[in-house]
Amino acid sequence: MNSEPRPEMAAENLIVTNPALQTDTMFVNMGPQHPSTHGVLRLGLTLSGEVITKAVPDIGYLHRGTEKLMETRTYNQCVVLTDRWDYCSAMPNNLAFCLAAEKLIGAKVPPRAEALRVVMCELNRIASHLIFLGTYGIDIGAFTPFLYAFREREMILDLYEMLCGARLTYNYIRLGGVAADIDAGWIAKCREFLEFIKPRLDEYDTLLSFNPIFLVRTKAIGLISKDSAVAWGLSGPNLRGSGVNYDVRKAEPYCGYEQYDFEVPLGRTGSCWDRYFCRVQEMRQSVRIISAALAKLPSGELLAKGIAKIPKPPPGEAYAHVEASRGDLGIYLVSDGGTAPYRLHVRAPCFVNLAVLQEILVGKKVADVIAVLGSLDIVLGEVDR
Repeated sequence: MNSEPRPEMAAENLIVTNPALQTDTMFVNMGPQHPSTHGVLRLGLTLSGEVITKAVPDIGYLHRGTEKLMETRTYNQCVVLTDRWDYCSAMPNNLAFCLAAEKLIGAKVPPRAEALRVVMCELNRIASHLIFLGTYGIDIGAFTPFLYAFREREMILDLYEMLCGARLTYNYIRLGGVAADIDAGWIAKCREFLEFIKPRLDEYDTLLSFNPIFLVRTKAIGLISKDSAVAWGLSGPNLRGSGVNYDVRKAEPYCGYEQYDFEVPLGRTGSCWDRYFCRVQEMRQSVRIISAALAKLPSGELLAKGIAKIPKPPPGEAYAHVEASRGDLGIYLVSDGGTAPYRLHVRAPCFVNLAVLQEILVGKKVADVIAVLGSLDIVLGEVDR
C-alpha cells in the first residue's frame, strides 16, 4: 500500500500549522432562546475556531423576586411561592421552607405526616429525574427515551392529582404536616406504579445509558474532579457524580430518613455520563424508599397541634436544608415576631451548580456545550427565583 501522504492531507496540515492563517476569536450568544438551553439562560461563548476559550453564564431573565415577596406574605402563604422555584420538583421546595418555619415555631410533626412527606418527595425525585433523562436524550439526539420517560412521569402526576388536585405546583406540604391523607386506593395505585417502573429503568439503560453513541458523547466530556466539585459548592448528583459521598438525607437526616435503607449512588470521573447515571440509579433507590415508607406507614394525625392559622414565630432565625432532586436546597429564615418572615434566603442548588460551567466548558467544542449544560440539570425558575 502506498504510504505517501495525499496532497489534500498535506494541505490540511499546512492550514493547521501556518500562523499566517490564524483567525481572531469570535463571541457567540447561545440563548436565551436557543432550543436546547434548558430555559431562559444566555451563555456568552468566546470561540477560537470551534474551541471555547471563555464561557460566561448570564442569568436573570426569569427573576420574579420571590424572596422579597415572602416578606409580605404569612408563613402559610409563602408555601405557595416555593412551588415556583424548581417547578419540576416542587415537593422538596415546600418541605425545605416548612422545616425552617417549623424550627422557628417549635412544631413537632406527627410521624404519619413525616412518612407522607418522604413518599411525596421521593416520587417527585423520580418524576424530576425522568424529565432529565428524557430531555437529556434529546440533547444528544435520541428522541425515543423522551417518550418512554414522560409516559412514566404521567403516572406520578396522576398520583399527585389524586392526592391534592395539582400536577405541577402542589402546595401539599404545610406547616406542621401535610394537607391531605392518602387512602387504600391511592396506595394501591402507587404500588402499581412502583412495580411498573422497575423493569422500565432497565429499559432506559438499554435505550440510552449504554448506547454506544451516547457513551461517546458523554463518557469523557465535562469532567469535574472531586476537588473542583467541592470548591465550586456543587451538590446533588452533580457532586456525587464526581465521587463525593454527600447526601443530606444521610448526613443530616430529616423526616425520619434514618429509618430507611437506601444507597447513595456515586460516579467515578465526574463526566457527563457519571452525572446522568447517578440520577438513573437514584430513581432505583427512591423506589426502595417509597416501598419501605408505604409498608410501615404509621397511623395518626396529619398536622402538628397548637399551630395558629396565622403563625407568629418568636424573634429568631433558623436554617433547614433537604436533598432536593437537584441538590442541597437550603432555607434561611429570620423572624421579627410578625406574621411574615423578616428575611428569607434560598440556597438554591441550581444557582450554585450553574457557576461551574465557566470552568468546565473552556477547551471544549461548541458541539459539547449542550451535552455539558444538560448534564447539570438546571431549572431556571430556581436559578433566578
